[in-house]
Amino acid sequence: MATIILGSQWGDEGKGKLTDILCPKAQICARAAGGHNAGHSIVANGVSYSFHLLPSGLINPNCMNLIGSGVVFHVPSFFKELAELEAKGLTDVHNRILVSDRCQVNFDLHAAVDGLEEVELGNEKIGTTGRGIGPSYSTKSARSGIRVHEIFNEAVFETKLRRLASGFKKRFGDLLQYDVEEEIARFNEYRPKLASYCTDAVKYMKEAQDRDIKILIEGANALMLDIDYGTYPYVTSSNTGLGGIFTGLAIDPKKLDQIIGVVKAYTTRVGGGIFKTEDLGEDGDKLQQIGREWGVSTGRKRRCGWLDLVVLKYSTAINHYTVLNLTKLDVLDTFATIRVAIAYKDPETGEELDYFPADLSLLEGLEVVYKEFEGWQKPTTAAKSFYDLPKQARAYVEFIEKFVGVPIGWVGTGPSREDMIFLTKAAGLKD
Repeated sequence: MATIILGSQWGDEGKGKLTDILCPKAQICARAAGGHNAGHSIVANGVSYSFHLLPSGLINPNCMNLIGSGVVFHVPSFFKELAELEAKGLTDVHNRILVSDRCQVNFDLHAAVDGLEEVELGNEKIGTTGRGIGPSYSTKSARSGIRVHEIFNEAVFETKLRRLASGFKKRFGDLLQYDVEEEIARFNEYRPKLASYCTDAVKYMKEAQDRDIKILIEGANALMLDIDYGTYPYVTSSNTGLGGIFTGLAIDPKKLDQIIGVVKAYTTRVGGGIFKTEDLGEDGDKLQQIGREWGVSTGRKRRCGWLDLVVLKYSTAINHYTVLNLTKLDVLDTFATIRVAIAYKDPETGEELDYFPADLSLLEGLEVVYKEFEGWQKPTTAAKSFYDLPKQARAYVEFIEKFVGVPIGWVGTGPSREDMIFLTKAAGLKD
């Protein structure tokens, strides 16, 4: 059976921590899409780990890990992350990670192009991580990309990479600072080291599901950054929602246990794009400082604001969550008043919308309808059960659950794996 963990907002909700908590009951942890633009932080046994391309399941010494076919695979980052995990004391990491041979290769060429494309957009730039994710997916869709299995056919690999570089050189001219021969030379070094990690992931996952292996799937980014359902064009270049899990890993939909939506108790996003509940004043600054809201991958400060339940209901309609994990409730501990968006309103007609429209220019002109909650102004980190929380905090959690119509199985109250309240039997993998 497979359990899926998905981001329900604009990312950075705390998916890695829940992955870490659930991993002891899983035998495989898998990534389905995205690349080394993902950033998951886990604090375990007093040690802080950062994951980008690799699945967070590597923390569990008894768990195999898979980078699925929908991922764009940056080889230097792969080896760098493995070395960093080893340096922090994780054991046997090299024998517990596999890479689909159907992955698209994310080259340094793509990162160079990413930066140039952002410059072209000027004030309308997307705010990418600059790691070549968009250009990698673009070449994939244009059928000019290179798959992992092609790395091992030296002649085909070199021909295709030179052709790809030549095409970009024609477009950008001398603005493109890139040496294709240098990258080819580096892949001559990677080739023999990479071979042992590569696998036919379709066969691997089919055999695992036939044997009823417990699989934990770690989503990257989040629904509001999905290429189809996010705030386009200010999105990533992959399907970050439920659909991307099926296409990226060939999961059998009849063998799903849970679809878990991870939602931060407030809202953040990185980069450009609409953010209706963003707070540019004192409260937004306070959320950013207390929540330590800067990116694991890039160090960029995150934009901060109040929880938007219109976004969460929209996300639920697409990802069909069976249970939610509410994270970082403790960040709200010192606020006297807490606001939650429950609708958008046309300022001219007074009409309220309880859905998230595709037309962002329409959305731009709408006002946010907020519900205000009394703050609890007491620390929640020490809480071990739901009823250890202050009554105002319990009211906040219960309102979210009722409004969205999905049970909350976990409430996060701090950065450590111990700082998690388990609310229902839903909070865990089936035995």
